[in-house]
Amino acid sequence: MLTHLKNLCALSGVSGHEDTVREAIRAVLAQANIPVQTDNLGNLLVRRAKAGTPKIALFAHMDEVGFLVRYITAEGFLRVAPVGGVEASVAMGTRVAVGKGFIPGVFGAKPVHLLSADEKGKLPSIDSLYVDIGAQSRRDAEKYTQLGNAVTFERRYTVTNGGILSPALDDRAGCAVLLDLLLNTDLPIDAAFTVQEEVGTRGAQTAAYALEPDIALVLEATTAADLPGAADGKKVCEMGKGAAISFMDNRTIYEKKLFGLALHVAREKGISAQVKSMVAGGNDAAVIHKSRAGVRTLAISVPCRYLHSPCGVMAQSDLFAVRDLAAVLVEELLSS
Repeated sequence: MLTHLKNLCALSGVSGHEDTVREAIRAVLAQANIPVQTDNLGNLLVRRAKAGTPKIALFAHMDEVGFLVRYITAEGFLRVAPVGGVEASVAMGTRVAVGKGFIPGVFGAKPVHLLSADEKGKLPSIDSLYVDIGAQSRRDAEKYTQLGNAVTFERRYTVTNGGILSPALDDRAGCAVLLDLLLNTDLPIDAAFTVQEEVGTRGAQTAAYALEPDIALVLEATTAADLPGAADGKKVCEMGKGAAISFMDNRTIYEKKLFGLALHVAREKGISAQVKSMVAGGNDAAVIHKSRAGVRTLAISVPCRYLHSPCGVMAQSDLFAVRDLAAVLVEELLSS
């Protein structure tokens, strides 16, 4: 699972540009002789549910936040548009990769000596930033990139002290867990690796409609704000304390029975788990639970510090806790 995570985090997959991530997952599934389909939006769908049992589907999204090139200045700098919830404040001075060729660049901003007194006291906006790829002119820059190319944070994956540091952990972590469950268990589940979650859970809407699950488990990464100065009630969840189980977020109220069962199963099996303690964020569950006549839905997430930034941080133990909890919860649901 850790190898799959490392390989997936090395790939660029801004919403709408998930091609390389999709093909990597498809190749792994093909090697294991697991049939997979691609729908019109680009979701990968696996159908293994059996007749006569509850139809359970697991979801994880392939896309990540990032930027798209929207304009090239006469001097050769790239102006960008954000894709998903990414703030200019986390981008300043960071190294990026542009397009499928991973052209190296860096986010620049107006130097301090050119800032007005008003500007010095404000956070930058995306419109005030630019990507510098070392080009000397628009014509020079166009040799390497074009409008609509994706811009992602530099690919750098590090394992240290039981932690994982990387961009795109949201949600390559969920993808790695889902891959592991498909490859290393015989659970009769359907699965969807979805697209465009970061721009409005678009892929999950068509995937849920196609799979028609009775029950859905969303495998995610969620904000861990267990940082210096954060009040206990604002920490959301804590790294190293296991899988984060949601009762509600900004777009979904999760089914109480599933929420309670997940906590019970975690205690019974000795799996580290915690309750996500803030009503914040959202994920593919937002559209899954409203699909067709309704779907019983639960989100199980890996706590991740610095979500939607150049480098997230998560604990390996939390990743394994999410996998273990998802597996035993599916078993419990199938036997009930």
